[in-house]
Amino acid sequence: METTKKEALALQEQVVAWRRDLHQIPETEMDTVQTEAYICARLDEMGIPYRKGVAGHGVVAVLKGSKPGKVFALRADCDGLPIKEETGLPFASKNGCMHACGHDVHTAMALGAAKILADNKDHLEGSVKFIFQPGEEGCKVGYGGAKRMIDDGALEDPRPDVIVALHTGSLWNEDLKPGDIGYRSGSFMACMDRFEIVVKGKGSHGAYPHGSIDPISIACHIVTELQTIVSREMNPVEPAVISIGEIHAGSAFNIIPGECRISGTVRALTNDTRKVLADRIETIAQTVAQGMRGEIEFRYGWEGPSPVVNDLDVTEELRQAAVAVLGEAHVKEIKNPSMGGEDIAFFLEEVPGTFFFHPSCNEEKGQIYPHHNSRFAVDEDVLWIGSAVMSTMAINWLKKHK
Repeated sequence: METTKKEALALQEQVVAWRRDLHQIPETEMDTVQTEAYICARLDEMGIPYRKGVAGHGVVAVLKGSKPGKVFALRADCDGLPIKEETGLPFASKNGCMHACGHDVHTAMALGAAKILADNKDHLEGSVKFIFQPGEEGCKVGYGGAKRMIDDGALEDPRPDVIVALHTGSLWNEDLKPGDIGYRSGSFMACMDRFEIVVKGKGSHGAYPHGSIDPISIACHIVTELQTIVSREMNPVEPAVISIGEIHAGSAFNIIPGECRISGTVRALTNDTRKVLADRIETIAQTVAQGMRGEIEFRYGWEGPSPVVNDLDVTEELRQAAVAVLGEAHVKEIKNPSMGGEDIAFFLEEVPGTFFFHPSCNEEKGQIYPHHNSRFAVDEDVLWIGSAVMSTMAINWLKKHK
């Protein structure tokens, strides 16, 4: 444990350099050609064999230890966002996209863990699989990167016995600061579903509303009624969110259109709640529209990730590894789950594991902007921690479960 910590500290400048290289070449969705090439080049330098082109441009590498044993997996997402960067950093992206959610940091820290483990493979009693995943931010059509990589065999040959991943930044601010690690067993993040309702009515001149079946009026009533699902039908201690993000209709101020489109998102911490919300949204929208002489077309996007649920035992072993690196005072339990979503959920449905938090936004350094903001920045001084904790846990877990 002391060895991995020392090696991670010694590797700090290299991890920062990797992060800055990646930060300058952000790519979105599954189109991560340059990122894939960069990851593969680093793995070549470490002598770790890999398969590239997984689900397009994902990379899966396997490091075999000196002794046979189980398989420990580390997953790092590597895609950026279609945001023009405004950080002013000397290594800022100039291609119109941005690593505004820390995935460049995730990939660099995973490469750091890979380097430490490769240098200590004589102590590995089993294998470590590294999954570098694009498309975590989702794709315009269909499933995002996790599901696509799973469908392309990312969890096979060999199949992991456990999987671990992290998220950096400022997602949880419960007394967590750079230099800490946050963990939580059980429900950790919500599902991330999208729904769409197309209200179909009858268009008319705005001066003669009696000749119309007004889809805008119907849509307004639907939106209002949907808010009562959470406020009046859900148990108040069961977290749930229904948010409307889009309403589109019409082309002129004096024309009542024939259609109105509504889209929104659903967040829930259990699949049972998720199914109830989906059913009630459709039923209410349909009933309101029929009562006002209209119709609807309804689509619920089940391709979004389900809730992120951390395994109790794996989370405890993660906590122990973090304590070994940082000490008890810097390893803190996260009391409340987030209603944000993460497609690590697809991996955790297949393999027991845990998803933990690596705080890296330092207010004292002016890093006050949230994720997905054009000025999002992180404190690079703590990057060694992610590499140290992941590599320490890999060694310890494989030894314990040999």
